[in-house]
Amino acid sequence: MKVAIIGCGNMGMAFANSFIQYNLVQKADLLLVEKNQERGLQLQEQKSGIVVDTISSKISQADLIILSVKPQDYPAVSLDLKSYINMSQVILSIMAGIPIAQIQSSLSHDLVIRAMPNTPALLGMGMTAFAAAEQVGLSDIRKVENLINSTGRAVFLEDEKLLDAVTGLSGSGPAYFFYLIKSMIDAGVAMGFDPAMSSLLVKQTMLGSYHLMQTSDKTLDELIQAVASKGGTTEAALRVFQEKLVGEGLQQGIYAARDRAVELAK
Repeated sequence: MKVAIIGCGNMGMAFANSFIQYNLVQKADLLLVEKNQERGLQLQEQKSGIVVDTISSKISQADLIILSVKPQDYPAVSLDLKSYINMSQVILSIMAGIPIAQIQSSLSHDLVIRAMPNTPALLGMGMTAFAAAEQVGLSDIRKVENLINSTGRAVFLEDEKLLDAVTGLSGSGPAYFFYLIKSMIDAGVAMGFDPAMSSLLVKQTMLGSYHLMQTSDKTLDELIQAVASKGGTTEAALRVFQEKLVGEGLQQGIYAARDRAVELAK
């Protein structure tokens, strides 16, 4: 399979590197379009694929074109790309917010798949949800799903509208997780630990808690209660979280991220 990636930032290259790592795409069949000259030179030095700085007729040879640019940069990209697409190519967008119909219209092209990955894809542990235009055949959907699975896990959504919710939940989700970790580490430092010790205590706690959650047959509420004995220390902390509406605030933040994804399409 021949793949072209337009926009070679962290997420675009997470996909590229995973394709190469699992021998799904050969470097000679990977076209990397990166307009930033410094970034392009870096990719050339890394020999990540065939690196170019403009959209040209070379892109017509790809079976799959991945759009990995910022949503606000897409209008200019679509004007250049429209001239070189052929009817059999599949377009995979990993841009936040821009719906399939808008991409189809701007490119005059039907075969569009839209996906929302997250940054753990950099380690091959990403979570990506994707939806496809009704014109995309099952064979092409399976091929794209196999490629996405190389970056972690993929789920197919029948309802494209849910991708904005995915953006708010798992797409932006790593940042929420890091935010909570940082807050806990900062609390440890405030209580007298040096940053390295506080970081170790919190990160290992998070890692162990994740694996406990994954292997336990208990619900999350049951796992919470297993730690929070009546009248104990954990209960005191949870009471403050409830008083400060920590859970509600987190949920409202997720909704705000979803709503922003909708706004980006406009």
